[in-house]
Amino acid sequence: MNHYTLQNLTEMPSRHRANLINSCTGYKSCNLIATKGKNQITNVAIFNSIVHIGSNPPMLGFILRPTTVPRNTYRNLKESGFFTVNQVQQDIIADAHHTSAKYDESISEFDKTNLDPVYLDNFYAPYVKDSPIQLGCKYVNEYFIKENDTILIIGAIEHIYLNEDIIHPDGWVQLDKAKTVSCIGLDGYALPKLLERFQYAKPDQETKSLHIEPKNKDS
Repeated sequence: MNHYTLQNLTEMPSRHRANLINSCTGYKSCNLIATKGKNQITNVAIFNSIVHIGSNPPMLGFILRPTTVPRNTYRNLKESGFFTVNQVQQDIIADAHHTSAKYDESISEFDKTNLDPVYLDNFYAPYVKDSPIQLGCKYVNEYFIKENDTILIIGAIEHIYLNEDIIHPDGWVQLDKAKTVSCIGLDGYALPKLLERFQYAKPDQETKSLHIEPKNKDS
């Protein structure tokens, strides 16, 4: 087994270190964040740092890299107060990855890929049409992380759109049925498969399976 010390990591070429650290911490969520500025120019960018903040009220967060260079997503969501989070499914991974290219702020990534914006229920920011799970969010707050000059953005979830056939009766969403992918590091994409789902764990009680296929509405 390879062993890397902090000194080893510090002395590594930056790209090698970034690949190692980004991938060894495990699979990450894979989402497209879409925004629109006051200039009406849209932006869509891939993020692997979306995290659950809470369900009551429903909130999520994501990490924004240092703003020492232009960050169109950040500018747009601060101007408008809104953004959407769209899960990436296997058929759009190449276009989703391409949104990480550094285009000028006057150019929309929607125009440089086969991704299409769609507007739902008068929400200001666009959603990604081919995403199977779409969240409409309102900017709530941000927290500066002084250790590496990044920003934790907090958003309130105001809208959720997803197909009925991936929702279980208890509200649990089976992501593998939506064919949403996970990120490995900065440039790897994987298609997870559900292995098991368990009941709520209680002390000194046997762990029991909860893996039951959702029933068809018409059955």
